[in-house]
Amino acid sequence: MEVSVKCLFVLAILAIAGIAVDATGECPKSTPDAEAMKLYPCASAAQDPNAAVPASCCAEVKRLGQNPKCMCAVMLSNTAKSSGVKPEVALTIPKRCNFANRPVGYKCGPYTLP
Repeated sequence: MEVSVKCLFVLAILAIAGIAVDATGECPKSTPDAEAMKLYPCASAAQDPNAAVPASCCAEVKRLGQNPKCMCAVMLSNTAKSSGVKPEVALTIPKRCNFANRPVGYKCGPYTLP
């Protein structure tokens, strides 16, 4: 029984450490996958470069774009990929929203923000 308690204690410490490490990742207050879920209004604009970008999408991208490292992680996240997002198209959304203060030239994996 004593061994089980020690194992549980060690697992609890590892879980807490994992949460702490994740909290300092690309998206400090969340995970890239959780942030990707908030970009639902951008679904068609992230798949088709000719699709109109809804104002609600621009608002979320503007919020996310304050941290380019997080925005990049979101665009390349498993959630985004499984939703059919094309990163090369998704990364054009800040430009298509006409954001003057977007991170032009920021490297996002193999892509560069226009």
